[in-house]
Amino acid sequence: MIQRKQLYFLCAAVVLFLTCFFLVSMRSQAAEKKEEYEFPVSGVAEVLDPSALSNDAPVEEEKELNINQKFENEKARMEKELAMANVQNALNIRAEADEKSEKVGYLYKDCGGTILERKDGWTRIKSGNVIGWAKDEYLLFGEEAKAMAEDVGNWIVTLDVSAVRVRKEPSMDAEIYGLLAYDDSVEFIDEVNNSWISVDYNDEVGYVNTDFINVKFHIDEGETMEVIKVREQEEAERKRKANRGAVSADADETRLLGALIYCEAGNQPYEGKLGVGAVVMNRVRSGAYPNTIHAVIYASGQFTPAMTGKVARAYEGNVPESCLQAAQAAINGETTIGDATHFRRAGKHEGYVIGDHVFW
Repeated sequence: MIQRKQLYFLCAAVVLFLTCFFLVSMRSQAAEKKEEYEFPVSGVAEVLDPSALSNDAPVEEEKELNINQKFENEKARMEKELAMANVQNALNIRAEADEKSEKVGYLYKDCGGTILERKDGWTRIKSGNVIGWAKDEYLLFGEEAKAMAEDVGNWIVTLDVSAVRVRKEPSMDAEIYGLLAYDDSVEFIDEVNNSWISVDYNDEVGYVNTDFINVKFHIDEGETMEVIKVREQEEAERKRKANRGAVSADADETRLLGALIYCEAGNQPYEGKLGVGAVVMNRVRSGAYPNTIHAVIYASGQFTPAMTGKVARAYEGNVPESCLQAAQAAINGETTIGDATHFRRAGKHEGYVIGDHVFW
């Protein structure tokens, strides 16, 4: 009887032990599962964020600038990077920041350049092909430089695409004058709206969609000593050959001036044609520019039609008689614009307004 009771207690103890072991094991597994799936908040975010799977975080695509933003960006660049010559005639550009250093070029009156470096009262600038140092006392910077540039320069429209249509009205359905190629540039006239601007296209007012263009500010550039030397040599050679040929130098320069007048003012009244010719002759006489018609017309960065080759093509082609007449009159000293040495499309600048141009 006693043995049976002992066996009963032994079995009960075994059952109790197994029950306790089972309950402890279950709690342990539950704890392990809970620990496995309770991620911290940051860990969950990383798992749910696809970018966490790659080291290359997505970059927001830059939005296209509208025309006003393009203008503002260029103005901000001018104020930050532009220096303008503040002289009556020409400013020496030197190889080093030293008055005894070799001259590498000239920056003429109303010319400017991009600031590359500044130190000890000198500024290293780039203007066209001229790169060198100029004294700060003969330069304008910041807001003053931008103000002078806006007074003497002009806005140029360039392309962001391979070609763009120039239309007769500010509409995608309007007729077209022609096409501008990627390397072409035309003078900006006015902003019509956020989608269209007007430009000077072969002496006509054309319209270009702003989605396809960019803008930059154009100012006259300096000249290197090498360019000046080559130009002087070419001028001497040209005169030498002209004197030996059937066409005199005077007739040659008259035709060249007539070709420029045709390119710049072919659709203007005679007084406007004479005004363009007088600008060239006033520069020849001024001492602030080269002293021949050929050198003035082909001076670096001065007359856009000369830079693009239009003057040379006009010279070889048909120059209208009215343009030749205006050229000869200007050479003879006649003028409709006093001693003005600049002109541009009439608008904000003060001066002598004749037709579509203002002279100052």
